[in-house]
Amino acid sequence: MQSHEAIKQAVDTVGVKAVAHEMKLSPSLIYKWCEPRETCDDVGARNPLDRLAQLFEITRSTAPVEWLCQVTGGFRVPNAPCRKLSTHDVMDMVQRMLREFTEVLEAVTSSIKDGSGIDENEARRIRREWEQLKAVAEGFVVGCEQGLFADATSAPAPAPSPPSHQRGANL
Repeated sequence: MQSHEAIKQAVDTVGVKAVAHEMKLSPSLIYKWCEPRETCDDVGARNPLDRLAQLFEITRSTAPVEWLCQVTGGFRVPNAPCRKLSTHDVMDMVQRMLREFTEVLEAVTSSIKDGSGIDENEARRIRREWEQLKAVAEGFVVGCEQGLFADATSAPAPAPSPPSHQRGANL
């Protein structure tokens, strides 16, 4: 989907005039945002999404997008790596998830251990640790869904244990 298509889809839910009125902009500007730009160099009516993309290209910071996701009740998760991963890579990712979970628990327990409750700074630390855990876990799940770990489980399975009545029979 192109940026102008996303804006048009959003604007169509309430209408150009309502959006223009609420944003205190002209309807013609909103209409321009909903149309494709003539050329890549056309800077006339760059829509807010194109400007956000440009801000990312300049700064390489995802902070504005992460903020927007948070405001809309969501969470930004970077794409998982686009390569097959080995069993070692899978184990590293699982261990990283466990470390991130441990850091969340540490943030919570250190915040409440003095009995005074969780203050604003501690809440921010807990949020930061939680967001990191969600990102790692989501990356792992997306990798699973994309089949990035398909070859990781192709190692030969260990030989099954003998039935309990046969254990110790050769001692």
